Amino acid sequence: MTAKYDLDKIKFATDGPTFERAISIYESGGVKNFRDNEMSGFLANVRGSGGNVYEVFVSARRFDEGDCTCYLGQNDTLCKHMVAVAIRAVTGGKPLRDEEKKLVSRPTCSGLLGELSKEELAAIKKEITGAMRYIKPYDGPSRTWFSYQSSLAEGCNRLAKIVSDLLVGEQTAKLLVDTLLRLDDRLSRGGVDDSDGTVGGFMEEIVAVLQEYAKLDPNCTKAFGVLKDRETCFGWEESLLMLIKN
Repeated sequence: MTAKYDLDKIKFATDGPTFERAISIYESGGVKNFRDNEMSGFLANVRGSGGNVYEVFVSARRFDEGDCTCYLGQNDTLCKHMVAVAIRAVTGGKPLRDEEKKLVSRPTCSGLLGELSKEELAAIKKEITGAMRYIKPYDGPSRTWFSYQSSLAEGCNRLAKIVSDLLVGEQTAKLLVDTLLRLDDRLSRGGVDDSDGTVGGFMEEIVAVLQEYAKLDPNCTKAFGVLKDRETCFGWEESLLMLIKN
């Protein structure tokens, strides 16, 4: 049986501490007796940190659907044991590379000056568009609210990884400003419900990255000119425009 998700889906859609603990379980051989249930998912016995062994089922359709006999699992909460089984399902038991285990939960400045080739820039733009699909309008019933918030967080996590790997320069500064404007449009006119501040907080972190860009390469401030006379949803452009004046 093949899972309909991959390691990136698991990593970007799981909170950091849970993912890191699940990786620890997987790498220490804590997932035992792994097998398909021949119908809809995967079964395993998982050794917990306290030495207890739990019975775990994870759906092949969604890694966050399933069951675990631990306390969290019995309270319908995604636990590290379920995530560990999902990781085993998509890796086939193979060792993980350092890059696969690396979790980026917030955007940072790479500190590396440079420019992308035309092909690299096109690929990055495609990745950004793919991540933006998770930051979508909300018009569902209240029972899907938490699932929707998870989607927003996943989109921001995927974008954070992209941003953190970018070379620093006027070209990528323009790319980040464009991304901010796209997010701003979704918040102000696109029907995104960001009442818990996930997207807004992420946008503020990108602004901080752009401020670092300007310190490393003053030419990056040229990318901020498109923000003049624009009104954004919470004034995030003001600190960038100040850099032009200074």
